Amino acid sequence: MAEKFEIGTEQLDRVATGEPDEEWPPVVGRAYARARAVLDKQRPGLEEISRLNHRRMMEAFRGARVAGSDLQGSTGYGLDDRGREGADRIVAALMGAECALVRQQFVSGTHAISAALFGNLLPGDGVMSVTGLPYDTLQTVLGIRGEAAGSLAEYGVSFQSVELTVENDFDYTAIEKRMTPEIRMFLVQRSKGYAWQGAVNMGQIAEFVRFAKERFPDRIIFVDNCYGELVEEVEPGHVGADLMAGSLIKNLGGTLMPSGGYVAGKRALVERAAARFAAPGIGMKLGATGDTVRLMLQGLYMSPLTVCEALKGAVFAAAFWQELGFDVNPGPEAARTDIIQAVRLKSPGGMVAFCQGLQAGSPVDAHVCPVPGGMPGYADEIIMAGGTFVQGATSEFSADGPLRPPYSVFLQGGCSCRYLEEIHVGAALFMEGLGLLAMDNVKSMDNGQWTMDNVKSMDN
Repeated sequence: MAEKFEIGTEQLDRVATGEPDEEWPPVVGRAYARARAVLDKQRPGLEEISRLNHRRMMEAFRGARVAGSDLQGSTGYGLDDRGREGADRIVAALMGAECALVRQQFVSGTHAISAALFGNLLPGDGVMSVTGLPYDTLQTVLGIRGEAAGSLAEYGVSFQSVELTVENDFDYTAIEKRMTPEIRMFLVQRSKGYAWQGAVNMGQIAEFVRFAKERFPDRIIFVDNCYGELVEEVEPGHVGADLMAGSLIKNLGGTLMPSGGYVAGKRALVERAAARFAAPGIGMKLGATGDTVRLMLQGLYMSPLTVCEALKGAVFAAAFWQELGFDVNPGPEAARTDIIQAVRLKSPGGMVAFCQGLQAGSPVDAHVCPVPGGMPGYADEIIMAGGTFVQGATSEFSADGPLRPPYSVFLQGGCSCRYLEEIHVGAALFMEGLGLLAMDNVKSMDNGQWTMDNVKSMDN
């Protein structure tokens, strides 16, 4: 990140009152007023789901019999770590699963998904993604992009994908037509990832599970649950999915967990993932938690609240940026099944300026300027605004996307809706100061090339 000038906050003082500031440009004031009105309409439904999920969380904690002595953590092998075992039981209950592996040593959601894939697929097996191509990092794991060592393709596991229909639903006809004997696993990506398509909701996943269990009962149904936990009233295990995985610096971490992920589902499948994660014979029995077990359990406890705040912020962002003339997905009044909100900037210049404006409102690194750059596992340069206390924690708030057409930024998370309202207003004021709120101006910044000279010129 390059050093960047600071943006004053005097025009943001009125955000706390819920009313537009007279000094804001009229277009920003109108967008803010509309976004608050839409959010007020959506708020009761979001808070009701949060209440139900908090009740489920409390039942899971009581069922796990969490005690104060469980919060001390462990070292070395992590033998008899009751806090870790309690987290396993809590996540299993939340996910509607027989068993769960919850470990801080997972470096990302992709790592947890990879362990589940490698643990349950053998040479000659095949995977069918029924929600289209998965996102970039998982494509590398599968071996369908790049030449990374140790991919599933290198181990003789094949892959094919079936796109969702234009109605954003499973293409059952195509799935049956493409089905082959070697297909061992169906992969369902619950969130949209870096795609403009909509996410699939739990009702759609339930219908797919019924279809797959009836037609192909011996296949594994694996759900990539990243960004989807606690957004709806049920999870994949409740509707019959066999296996699921996700990250602890996303929804379930409650903005507190510094790292980690989970795999949950049928016991035999989770145990195979655990053997791949650790080693055969060790599996779920070991794994020190150090001083993070309290954060793990407390983050789980807080997660229904933080997910609700993130969803409120997503609704606000959708209405706010739509009113400013940008395409958004999902729309501000759409039902939510993940915490991701996409905004289409339509040019590399608009995309970078958008992220710079958001970064300027972050609690950490607000004084620096995000620029596009390479990231492990991604094909394109990534631009990311993420002034978070935990690096890359989408549970706190991040905005990122690959620098490729149609230049969409994907917003995730947020521990406080009030903070999210302020950061979006600040980004709009930043872009207005650069003359970029008029879409013609945004488009004019796209000359087919985006270079560091463009970025540097915006800092002056």
